[in-house]
Amino acid sequence: MLTVGEWEALRLSALVGLGATLVVMPPAIALGWLIASTSSRWKTIVDTALLLPLVLPPVVTGYGLLLLFGRRGPLGPALDALGLPVVFTWRACVIASAVMAFPLAYRACRLAFEELDRRLPAVARTLGASRTDAFFTITLPLARGGVLSAMVLAFARSVGEFGATIVLAGNIEGETRTLPVAVFQEMQSRGVEGVWRLAVLCVLLATGALIASELLARRVRR
Repeated sequence: MLTVGEWEALRLSALVGLGATLVVMPPAIALGWLIASTSSRWKTIVDTALLLPLVLPPVVTGYGLLLLFGRRGPLGPALDALGLPVVFTWRACVIASAVMAFPLAYRACRLAFEELDRRLPAVARTLGASRTDAFFTITLPLARGGVLSAMVLAFARSVGEFGATIVLAGNIEGETRTLPVAVFQEMQSRGVEGVWRLAVLCVLLATGALIASELLARRVRR
């Protein structure tokens, strides 16, 4: 049986994963479609910038977020004045997880849009549909398999995020101690023998997300 603290870490990780996924998916879909449908010479540069958190060390990304949302950063004082502090709060967990999950979601969406036949929305445009109507009635439904996979991958990445989270949110029980942070805490306090249950939970969550992503993709193909 899991302890109260372990259940709390699991609950917080699930909520952070859901929140980060909701934050990530709209820009991932919009930018994935925009980059897939453009032939601008700036495409490669923009694409590289959007994928950068995927290859940067997570602690470096977390440090950048800390500079941005800290008390001396450009956004920190304004958010504090509004009563919405970020650093060392659950909001920091969501933001850090969303930033780290965005490249995976964006890339999956972009690839899904790139595989579509561009003639289909073009035909809809010639029949009087606006660009927005063609996107929501033709493009997005045809790319739903990739979009759903992107959603599952974003959730899985958010639940497993550690490096950026520990820098921006810290390790506060009941507030910012997500499942990966709880694993780190247990290793520090009890050694590797005390983390097997949390490690098994992480493996099960990641495996379940990958299986769900594959099943969704196969179902849509049918």
